Amino acid sequence: MKRTGEIVLSIIGAFLYALMAGVGVFMIWLENNRDLVQGTLQDASEQNPDAPPINMADLNNALDFMGNSGTYLTIISIIAIIVGIISILLVKGNKKPKVAGIILIVTALAIAIFTFGGGILAGIFYLIAGIMCLVRKPKKIIYE
Repeated sequence: MKRTGEIVLSIIGAFLYALMAGVGVFMIWLENNRDLVQGTLQDASEQNPDAPPINMADLNNALDFMGNSGTYLTIISIIAIIVGIISILLVKGNKKPKVAGIILIVTALAIAIFTFGGGILAGIFYLIAGIMCLVRKPKKIIYE
């Protein structure tokens, strides 16, 4: 039995998790380039004199939070990508589709919970692929 649908959905989910990892890396980059962020915000406030002044302590706290969140998001996304690749290998050739389905469903739910809903879009693809792995049964050939 071909499992093209499950594989395609898993690849799309892994790609979306890769985009999430990219967002996490960008957040880490912003934390490491504080001078650039501060300079950009100061330039913007100078161009708009009606804007409230920038509180540097709040900005530093926000950048710290972004760096920590970015690290967390990147690690979680990389784990989801690795698990997705493992599931694709299990599904390919119809080796162990039930195991792959369970792994995909658990991963989709866990990542959606761990990212407080941030990974739900990619998780939907993993969830659908996992359900398809569990529900689809091989066709029985009847010899007469």
